[in-house]
Formats: sequence, C-alpha cells, structure tokens
Amino acid sequence: MKRRAATRTVFQIAAFLVSFIVYIVPFYFIILTSCKSRKDASRLDLTWPTESQFLENCKKVFEANDYMIVRAFFNSMIITIFSVLIIVVSTSLLAFVIQRRNDRSTRMFSLLILAGLIVPSSVVPTYWVLDILHMAKTVIGLVMVEAALNISFATILYRGFMGTIPSAIDEAAIIDGCGTGRLFFHVILPLLKPVTATITVVTTLHVYNDFVNPLYYLPGAKNATVQLSIYNFSGQYGSDWNLVCADILLISIPVVIMYILFNKQIVDGMVMGSVKG
Repeated sequence: MKRRAATRTVFQIAAFLVSFIVYIVPFYFIILTSCKSRKDASRLDLTWPTESQFLENCKKVFEANDYMIVRAFFNSMIITIFSVLIIVVSTSLLAFVIQRRNDRSTRMFSLLILAGLIVPSSVVPTYWVLDILHMAKTVIGLVMVEAALNISFATILYRGFMGTIPSAIDEAAIIDGCGTGRLFFHVILPLLKPVTATITVVTTLHVYNDFVNPLYYLPGAKNATVQLSIYNFSGQYGSDWNLVCADILLISIPVVIMYILFNKQIVDGMVMGSVKG
C-alpha cells in the first residue's frame, strides 16, 4: 500500500510539473514580453524588463490601424453571440427529437451527427457552398460555418443529458394539454439549464478563439476578429513581440473571466450528460 501511494504521489508531481511547463510558463512569458520594449522583446527570453512599458504597449495596440482592435472585438462579439444562439436552439430541438423517437430516421441522424465529429471540414467545398448561397465573405456565412462545426458536439451533449429526463414528464404534459412546441419550450428546455450553460460556455470559447475560419471565410481589415488582430504587429520581415503579447493578453481577458465564472457549470454539465443516454 505504501509503495502504491508513493507511486501515485510521483505521478501526481510529474503531472503537475508537466502542466506547469505547458500552461504556466508560456503565460508567464507572454506577461513578461508584454511589459518590455521592442528591443528587449526581440530577444524572446524570460528575463525581467529593464522598465515596464505595459501601459504604453496596450495604448499602441488600441491605436494601431485606426483602433482596429475595437472593431475586432465588436465583430467577434457579433459572430459569437449569433453562432451560440443558433447552436443552442437548433441542437436542443434536434436532440429532443432524436432522444424521444426510436426509428430508422433518428438512427440515421445519429450516425450523421457522429460523422460530424469524425470527418474533418474542408475549406474549398465549404467556400464553394457559401459562394453559391451568396454568403461568402459575409458575417452570416461565417456564423453558419461556426454553427455547423459545433452542432455535432452540442447535440451529443444535449442528447446524453435528455436521457436523464424521464419520458413520463412528456406524457404528463401532453395529458395536461401541451402541444409539441409548448412541451419543449415550457417543460423540457428549463430542465436543460445545466447542459445549456456548458454548451454555451464551451462553444463561446471555441468561436471566440477561432483563428482559421475567420481568416478563410471573412477576409479584410474591416471584418477582422480579435484573433486576427495579431497580424497588426507580426509581419514577414519583423514582429513587434511586445505588442503581439500585449494584444494576446487583451483579447484573452473575456475568455479568462468566462472560464473563471463558469468553470463549475462546464464540468457539471458534461458529467451529468454522460451518466445516461
């Protein structure tokens, strides 16, 4: 028993050290670099700055390209809010139908949803479809892409959680005169608050932090999102690493705040949704 306990302790220490190196050290490097001058930051080391210039760097980030980061924050908020809204409404309805019905069509939809997690998306066909629908290089097109990429994950979570809700609740509501729409929105949806909070937070972080899709499907300085604002200070022949790191810190503030506030909801929703379904 003592040997097993000692082995477990060694593994815990090793896991902590690996986590510290992978997560804490890069964050520490970004904080240090954001406080340095351009000359000191170009060395890309972990030395303390000779003089803190954090406020000056943040000011330069805000003023770059005619306050581009402000437009980027606004664009990211619009894209994130509408993407998450579409994901929550559509996947909760889809999961309700799949969970409560057991026929050939629902099994086929279940396979398609699972394929959505396995089969990777492709840029060229997606852009071709957006161009046909006249949604290429538009906010609506990017919102649809972000929603489509998260539908499978959200549907599986909703379906697993709905498996813990007895079907007797549906039968009782129907006996009381509820139609299908009223049954879902007034009876089932309020019971989905834990998993809805989980899906909202996780998809918000995913859409907000997305770099590749805005780069491909929404080009242009006026359409830039917060992740693309890093290009303001990074170029082919040189980079202002102090401003790059200051930009990273600024755009990470909403993500860190949301994770701190809703960390418990993320864990609870995923655990409860995996009990049955």
